[in-house]
Amino acid sequence: MAQPLMPHATASWLVDNTSLSFEQIAEFCGLHILEVQAIADDTAATKLTGRDPVRAHELTQDEIDKGQRDPDYRLKMTKGPEQVRRTKGPRYTPVSKRQDKPDGIAWIIRNHPEISDGAIANLIGTTRTTIAAIRDRTHWNIANITPKDPVTLGLTTQRELDAAVAKAAKGQPEQQTDERLAGDREALIEQLRAEREAAIRNADTEGERAAAEADARPLFEDPFRR
Repeated sequence: MAQPLMPHATASWLVDNTSLSFEQIAEFCGLHILEVQAIADDTAATKLTGRDPVRAHELTQDEIDKGQRDPDYRLKMTKGPEQVRRTKGPRYTPVSKRQDKPDGIAWIIRNHPEISDGAIANLIGTTRTTIAAIRDRTHWNIANITPKDPVTLGLTTQRELDAAVAKAAKGQPEQQTDERLAGDREALIEQLRAEREAAIRNADTEGERAAAEADARPLFEDPFRR
């Protein structure tokens, strides 16, 4: 069930401004009933500034009225709090993780050379200049850079990495099979098979035939396989 963005502050407002039961407030705010009791008794560690859920469009006055008339009524939230998402600018990386960026970049360059520098910059939250320096081994700290999986380092998610790999793969030219080479291989296999079978048929003795059959066993293996 969705909960208010600031449950304790919302509970404080509901305690001060409505006649809702502690149980109703606790369930709506996702709190324990004793927490609501503490807020009502002013025994909480800090006196909270109430947050009006009606003005926040999380609860309607009609819902409050229904709850006040019926202690068994459970309040229904109008909508959940909106999640704030970053839509512009580089990916934010915590300070504790920033020293791991070169290792993650080196890992992608080594294991997925098909991914462009722009895609790596978006994944790791770095600059093309840094990527180019690591790729060219001119980075100031290149001696201490060890390729490490950026997902394990917490620099990106497995889903984002897989998406970047799949997108890069689509831009790669498909490998063409040389049909002439395939035809030559099949022709050689047929020729060897015919020669071995002829050797078996022409064997004079049973021992020679057995030896020829033993020699013929590799016939059915592709001679190009190693």
